[in-house]
Amino acid sequence: MSTTLEEAKKNLQETGFLDIETPKEINYVGEINKLRKEKNAVILAHYYQEDAIQDIADFVGDSLALAQKAATTEADIIVFAGVHFMAETAKILNPEKKVLLPDLKAGCSLADSCPPADFAAFKKEHPNHLVVSYVNTSAEIKALTDIVCTSSNAKKIIDSIPVDQPIIFAPDRNLGAWLIKETGRDMVLWDGACMVHEAFSIDKILELHTENPDAEIIAHPESQAHLLKVAKYVGSTSGLLNYVKNSDAKKFIVATEVGILHQMRQDAPDKILIPAPVDDDNCNCSECFYMKMNTMKKLYLCLQHELPNVEVDAELSKKALVSIERMLELSK
Repeated sequence: MSTTLEEAKKNLQETGFLDIETPKEINYVGEINKLRKEKNAVILAHYYQEDAIQDIADFVGDSLALAQKAATTEADIIVFAGVHFMAETAKILNPEKKVLLPDLKAGCSLADSCPPADFAAFKKEHPNHLVVSYVNTSAEIKALTDIVCTSSNAKKIIDSIPVDQPIIFAPDRNLGAWLIKETGRDMVLWDGACMVHEAFSIDKILELHTENPDAEIIAHPESQAHLLKVAKYVGSTSGLLNYVKNSDAKKFIVATEVGILHQMRQDAPDKILIPAPVDDDNCNCSECFYMKMNTMKKLYLCLQHELPNVEVDAELSKKALVSIERMLELSK
């Protein structure tokens, strides 16, 4: 039984997306292009989205580039093909615009690992500390933060803070530990992590490297320390992309979410890319389950009906904006 639009709207909180049938012969690319033009909408997509969504997006980027793009867009509607915290950040930067997310349930295991009430208590225990939080957090955490960062600009932001200023870094313990090593700063870390980057198997990666001695291991700093130790290059999503593009090496074992390989293949078609293996052979753990919740069908329906849209409480939005704007200012 197909659901009517009214029923789908009523069930939105439960389902997270408009659960409506679309015509069998529908051409999603054509329809999305038409709607985007009619509504002056921009589609922003993260590198971890499915290939078709990356291909149709106006702009594909990592968290920093997407936040910068959201801050300057002239569009009336922002369709965020990413996860909830990204759409929320876009809404905080554009309170007057409509921000759509194809599936409201597209969350983030890292953001979930930092509950606001617990973090507020943690912050109270370290009263003289400046809080630097990774962008992968809820608006509530950003409101408790002094400066937001992404993996692209985290080192630059930590380095910009006076040496005698104690710092809390949240929520990713792996990125935090890597930054301590990179910057020489002694930071207090919140104990959070991303389930995708924690799933990689160091033993299987080393075994793979033995079979492919000419391959370079490259990794995202959200990965565990023992993996970062064996990596030839450690960097943000866009950093990994640029490294593959510009490196003389021909083969890479890539330890980050597997969605990035789509853009890597386009930018460096002559390179051989091997996704880093995970511990559990029975799961697609190198795929972010949340990122893959968005589909072309959901993207089309959300643009057609302008739902689900992301709202942020006005007071909370004002508080969270301060830490995001500081990041954007420092990232120029």
